[in-house]
Amino acid sequence: PAVIERAREATLGAIIAAGTTIMSSRNILELCETFDCVYGGVGVHPMDLTERFDSHAISSLAEIASHPKVIVWSETGLDYLPSSPTKDLQHESFRVQIQLAIQSELPLIVHSREADSDLLSILREEDASRVGGAWHYFQSDFDTAREAMELGFYISFAKPLLRLPQLQEVASRIPLDNIVVETDSFPQPFKKHRDKWTEPSHVVQVVEKLAELHGIPCEEMAKITTANALRLLRNKITLW
Repeated sequence: PAVIERAREATLGAIIAAGTTIMSSRNILELCETFDCVYGGVGVHPMDLTERFDSHAISSLAEIASHPKVIVWSETGLDYLPSSPTKDLQHESFRVQIQLAIQSELPLIVHSREADSDLLSILREEDASRVGGAWHYFQSDFDTAREAMELGFYISFAKPLLRLPQLQEVASRIPLDNIVVETDSFPQPFKKHRDKWTEPSHVVQVVEKLAELHGIPCEEMAKITTANALRLLRNKITLW
């Protein structure tokens, strides 16, 4: 509740909680039903894959996706860290989840770490442009962003934008109508002090940096990125 209150004080309009496993996606439904401002994403993160999806897993994901407050498929994608599951398993899961998102008519929130080329290829092959979505926590180059935008994906910037000059240069070139913002507030127990964790209220810092990079007032950037997010989410949310 305190996290949500700080988000309200920071004038956020809504919060989307992303699923990383089938269980966490189910847990998110409880948050959605408890807090009016929280909406849900259903998905299995590539680093959380343990086995191929069987028919029960697929039906479970589809069931969660049918909840009225689940508004995105989030999150799925590819992650090529050495500790990640095999590429074959990730590719198969990603393709299945794209097709589920299309069937559920949910925009995709995609994750890519050291896997940009393969991710773009699979998005094309599976016709992901039918639902579009957002490339979350974007940290790649402008050419990658351009290809993603051509597929109907928004570019989502998070707190790395505050510290990476190369990413700032890319962000300054992205058309304003293609930008959304986020914080990716994953639990961070490795940080000694709880008040140092990233949380939704910090999205204001990302908006401020984008406004600086594009040379417009912060209030205008907030209006633009909010309008973009509502378009991405097909106006399925009610803002505070």
